[in-house]
Amino acid sequence: MKKISDKDESGSSSPAASPTVLSQDIVAQSRIFTVESQALQFANGTEVIYERLLGNPHGAVLIIPMLDSETMLLIREFCIGVGRYELGFPKGKIDPGETWKEAALRESQEEVGHLPSDVRLLDSVSLAAGYMTHQTHIVLATGLNHEPAEGDEPEPLEVVPWKLRDWPALLQHPDFSEGRAYAALMLVLQEMGHIG
Repeated sequence: MKKISDKDESGSSSPAASPTVLSQDIVAQSRIFTVESQALQFANGTEVIYERLLGNPHGAVLIIPMLDSETMLLIREFCIGVGRYELGFPKGKIDPGETWKEAALRESQEEVGHLPSDVRLLDSVSLAAGYMTHQTHIVLATGLNHEPAEGDEPEPLEVVPWKLRDWPALLQHPDFSEGRAYAALMLVLQEMGHIG
């Protein structure tokens, strides 16, 4: 019988060797999107051609601004991907030369009009690991001071305070549907002791 993977001392499987990249080419590019084709050969000899969407190489931040220990600040903005206004957390790409921390501070000022005195990385998540390289850093922002900054949004964003204790209603809200926002909500609920 062929051994598929080795087990470590904890009993979990170690990952198989990564496939060999035979070739890679940019097959489409627009102002925002780049599509790359990769020909791969797996350890068993199978060759496959995949396409993937290349994300911003610096990644993005999604910020959970806490107005106080029980109140999050959400934003309502038009999201072209779903063609409607969506309720979620402030977010944005990390610009070249910026750290995740600098991007979180800037986006907080631009999107909710508050500069945090403290930002802390809760986790980093992929967006769609099967076909996209994008990574988002989920950041908890506390100690908010009202210091707005001009951003690049086409219209002013509506800032919506939301009590943490009302998180079940947020999950049921028809305009709250983004996967990254769900992940961020679960992380802040765990961080603030609302769930185990």
